Amino acid sequence: MSVAPDLWRIERPDAKAVPLIVNVPHAGTWLPPLIAEALTHASLQVPDTDWHVDELYDFAPALGTTLMVATHSRIVVDLNRNPTGDALYVGVSNTEICPTATFASQPIYKPGVAPDKVVIASRVERYWRPYHQQLLAEIARIKAVHGYCILLDAHSIISVAPRFFEGRLPDLNLGTADGRSCEVSLARLACEVLTHADGFTSVHNGRFKGGYITRHYGDPAGQVHALQLEMAQSCYLDEAAPARYDASRAAALKMVLKTLVERLLTWRPALGAIAKKIGS
Repeated sequence: MSVAPDLWRIERPDAKAVPLIVNVPHAGTWLPPLIAEALTHASLQVPDTDWHVDELYDFAPALGTTLMVATHSRIVVDLNRNPTGDALYVGVSNTEICPTATFASQPIYKPGVAPDKVVIASRVERYWRPYHQQLLAEIARIKAVHGYCILLDAHSIISVAPRFFEGRLPDLNLGTADGRSCEVSLARLACEVLTHADGFTSVHNGRFKGGYITRHYGDPAGQVHALQLEMAQSCYLDEAAPARYDASRAAALKMVLKTLVERLLTWRPALGAIAKKIGS
């Protein structure tokens, strides 16, 4: 039997550390055996994974960026959902903190064994809460050094998902919670990079405006500036199972992501805002 991994892995640069975290909450594929036993055969293939997103950002630590990656599948618990169960988007289909149906609306669990409220609460305590405690600690560590922190929440999804949106998703979907999760100047900088990315389409605060992580941690007044980037998986892989990584397509996308990270690192909040926060 394979040994369960830690709930996350973190790469923290020892030198030239910068005030940016790239967080990847949905690339994990680990399923605890007791949970796996309850899943349908199709769900054992963890079909809604943000495949290879951590690999797309593997350049980040060399730039001084902290890279935090979840190891467990979002089937176990969705780290980008509110533990209270509140829906992210009103009036459209939402997945739960412990999802019971795939993006293709297929059941995740065998009949009669979907998690109840007790099981969900247990998973939140065992898997969700420790991850968020660690993410909060990373944010606090960076703020203690720099006075501010930029959090880039990194995601991907199949380009055609009728359950969630009509037609084909733009390639690059930037979310800033309708402008509430980061300073306007930072969002503008990110939009400039994505808008000018040759060969890719983009949108700002379209269907994906940022999930729980972006909305919860984004606090411009408190000098935490959060953005979510949701990418269409067609940009870098064969979306048909088993989601084969296409290095040639991924190369162009990685160049865009590297440019984005580099440009985010040039941004500074107003010095007066940092001084006011430190002195408060």
